Amino acid sequence: MATGRLLLRAGPRVLRERRGRISHCLIRRTFFGYPLTKGGSGLVQETKGVFLRLYRPQSSTAAADAPGEDALLKWGLFLVPLTTFCLGTWQVQRRKWKLDLIAQLASRITSEPIPLTLDPMELKELEYRPVKVRGHFDHSKELYILPRSLVEPEREAKAATRLMSHPENGANVITPFYCTDLGVTILVNRGFVPKKKLKPETRLKGQIEDEIDLTGVVRLSETRKPFVPENNIEKNRWHYRDLQAMADVTGAEPIFLDADFRSTVPGGPIGGQTRVSLRNEHMQYIITWYGLCAATAFLWYRKFVQKIPL
Repeated sequence: MATGRLLLRAGPRVLRERRGRISHCLIRRTFFGYPLTKGGSGLVQETKGVFLRLYRPQSSTAAADAPGEDALLKWGLFLVPLTTFCLGTWQVQRRKWKLDLIAQLASRITSEPIPLTLDPMELKELEYRPVKVRGHFDHSKELYILPRSLVEPEREAKAATRLMSHPENGANVITPFYCTDLGVTILVNRGFVPKKKLKPETRLKGQIEDEIDLTGVVRLSETRKPFVPENNIEKNRWHYRDLQAMADVTGAEPIFLDADFRSTVPGGPIGGQTRVSLRNEHMQYIITWYGLCAATAFLWYRKFVQKIPL
């Protein structure tokens, strides 16, 4: 009882000291020994004859802003599955376009050859189109595009089923070709040679001197891709088709043909080194975007519709 009276006397003084730290305290005297109970607006503790009710003041502005913030978060996050769905649908359209383009190139490269035209505007529309010319090679001005591997569709189809393949590396031999019927010199990719046959003296048997009829596929100039080295003109090491630079070095017109496989002669480069396959990775992009759409849409539904905490 002495302890209780002491607490009753000390209670008002303690509350005055804590008034700056504890806001909104309600005090009343009661019987001591009551347990901890819960009040309507805070936590109520009845102990030793002092009744305290503590509660945190609430801001009316924060309470009013909470619904607006929740709505902003809800519809802001909804943009994630919506955006991924749109990207997946766009990739579906891109894949259809790429398949149509591959089919067009495949049909174009197998079409009947036509006479070569010298009109630059017409040549831009003839890429991958077979053309025919007549003339002879100038082997003294060969250029080499390297490194290159031999294009063999049957071998590449078999290699695609293996974990590892080791195609032979070499170069494509680019030789000026004087067209007697047109009176101009063009550039012809005669085909692939291995590294040990890069020098002309190692394949003299394949250096054709006679006038021939040649069929080839029109190719356009290309720009340097990332991580592809610059062409080294001084060392005659070319890494991509820069037709204007090649024409300046050889004195030919910036017209380029890939000779077909039928142009191959014993001991010479292997013709038919035209790759008609285009990069087509749109299916994996479709799976990625639609997968992200499904996952984020499911999480959004659980969070904002079913109200299940994540």
